[in-house]
Amino acid sequence: WFFSVLAVFHRFHRLFHRLDTMPARKYAKEPENPTQSCKTKGSDLRIHFKNTREAAMAIRGLPLRKAVRFLEDVIDHKQAVPFRRYQGGVGRTSQVKNAGLSRGQGRWPVKSCEVLLGLLKNAESNAESKNLDIDNLHITWIQVNKAQKQRRRTYRAHGRINPYMSSPCHVEMILNVKSSPVKRAKEDKVEGEKKPKKVSQKKLARERMRSGGGAA
Repeated sequence: WFFSVLAVFHRFHRLFHRLDTMPARKYAKEPENPTQSCKTKGSDLRIHFKNTREAAMAIRGLPLRKAVRFLEDVIDHKQAVPFRRYQGGVGRTSQVKNAGLSRGQGRWPVKSCEVLLGLLKNAESNAESKNLDIDNLHITWIQVNKAQKQRRRTYRAHGRINPYMSSPCHVEMILNVKSSPVKRAKEDKVEGEKKPKKVSQKKLARERMRSGGGAA
């Protein structure tokens, strides 16, 4: 038994050494203006990839406050996440009738929404540390990738064993402070001055043909 315990110890020692020496994962995209943005990510999250991808696409482009409110409503079953890509076996609900879907398929992925809420809270804390305007933060970019599947087994009839895999995922997002649009300056109009009329290229060519100059 001593050698078996020693072998297990060496196995865990090699595993922890490998984890310590693993390089940190980089973001797939960097913000255009790092001073006016914040980012957050989660790796190897034990939530379904397909549900998380659809929930992430539902909050993409939303302001931070509105995205948090939407995810909380999904957890309370007040709103549903519209499923646009992974629609196999997904039921229909009237809560996604305003999402522009022809079949109205949607779900309430509670676990995925709770993890996304935690990431948004983390991004909010990062924005506070950078003194950003939280009320003006928008989710400009979000990405969900498949992670390495984790293996389990399930026991079937006649002594068979089938794989029972989980589908974790990586999530990363970038939030930017949306700049207010600049209004166009009004041109000073001179009294009595008329704006020159625009003439199309076809009309100019027709007039040249009539005058005998030919097409340019």
